[in-house]
Amino acid sequence: MAEEQRLDATGQQQTRRQLVRAVIASAVGTSIEWYDFFLYGFAASTIFAELFFPKSDPTTGLLLSLGTYFGGFAARPIGAAIFGHYGDRIGRKATLIITLLSMGIATALVGLVPTYEQIGIWGGILLTVLRLLQGISVGGEWGGSVLLATEWGQSRGGRRGFLGSWPQFGVPVGLVLGYLALEVFQPLDPYWGWRIPFLLSIVMAGVGLYIRLGILETPVFTKVLQENRVERVPVREVIVRNWREIVLSALLRTGQQAPFYIFTVFILTYATKTLGFKAGDIYPYVIAAGVVSLFTVPFWGYVSDIVGRRKLYIIGAAAMVVWSFVYWPLLDTRVPSLVLLAIVLAAPIHDIQYGPQATFIAESFTGRLRYSGASLGYQLASVTAGGPAPLIAVWLYATYQSSFAIAVYMAICALISVVAAFALKDRSKQDYAVEYDDVRTETGTGTSP
Repeated sequence: MAEEQRLDATGQQQTRRQLVRAVIASAVGTSIEWYDFFLYGFAASTIFAELFFPKSDPTTGLLLSLGTYFGGFAARPIGAAIFGHYGDRIGRKATLIITLLSMGIATALVGLVPTYEQIGIWGGILLTVLRLLQGISVGGEWGGSVLLATEWGQSRGGRRGFLGSWPQFGVPVGLVLGYLALEVFQPLDPYWGWRIPFLLSIVMAGVGLYIRLGILETPVFTKVLQENRVERVPVREVIVRNWREIVLSALLRTGQQAPFYIFTVFILTYATKTLGFKAGDIYPYVIAAGVVSLFTVPFWGYVSDIVGRRKLYIIGAAAMVVWSFVYWPLLDTRVPSLVLLAIVLAAPIHDIQYGPQATFIAESFTGRLRYSGASLGYQLASVTAGGPAPLIAVWLYATYQSSFAIAVYMAICALISVVAAFALKDRSKQDYAVEYDDVRTETGTGTSP
């Protein structure tokens, strides 16, 4: 008996050790991925129009630059399908190593692309291709990172919402690092300054790779392998069985993702071109908002374990509806302190949705289809919400010459999230390691997950 207790205690210690490593690996990995992704977005908003599309008028040049930015979003569902398939076939760990390497290489190559003056429009074309590779990598990264963190936690109860918030934590880290890198290096040299942060990506990817190589496969996927339940074509299977959850997951993100890219990408253009601020004045404000999110993202993930994922998400989406009509009047005062207040307060309000979001979506899919289903649902919103948001905001302001039109757009997006959250089942208390169709069969309610 004593020997059995000792072995059990040893097993629990190993599990806790792997859980800590998995959470760290998820947070570090997503931080690197989002550093790469945001770095491009910031450069597209402030630098690329002049360097790669100089023959266009200012508005068209900005739209072309942001168009290459949107290409990364359009590619994310493709990455979700590709890496979701392999994540549910060969495992979470192996797939995450591939996504990290591909993202690091693509981002480093952006730092080597010649400008319009050197090779003409081919520079813009190369940027677009590399942005597509970035998008494919990010499309596969998110789902694996979330599952790596949450599937090492307790399968029932525990702090799954808190664990799932740590891959989300990588977003404000990447945001802060991306802004800081451009602010520090861009002034150093007119040609190489902005390129250095992109080239540093390959070093960061190496660090992330080292961390991820030390993680074991998750218990949930190990169980799927042991029970010989790996699906032959998981992407096709999850679309057939869980199309409703995929669509609702995408709609769920609308009121979070569209405002987020307005808060972090479009704000650079709006503050400099419309409000008359210098880019160097706005960078610290957005960095401050990112620092706030370092605390509020895990906090709201923790709260979701107490009150439930769906309830908290509805509260957050409803708060975004109200905030949409407060944010723009504060900005339009042009008073630095009020502009700072608007940019910083947007972070904790946005994070009420973002903190519990990863776990809320991942819980909507059974274990053997979870990588594919969660990735597809999450990344589809990149095409319908996140990617178009800066473009739509530019167009709305150019058309109506008023920020109120953008506020209405954000509020509509948030209302869509409220409806989607009501419709998506809350599985906060369900056993994460048991296939959902097995549970339904046992309770006599059918066999479809």
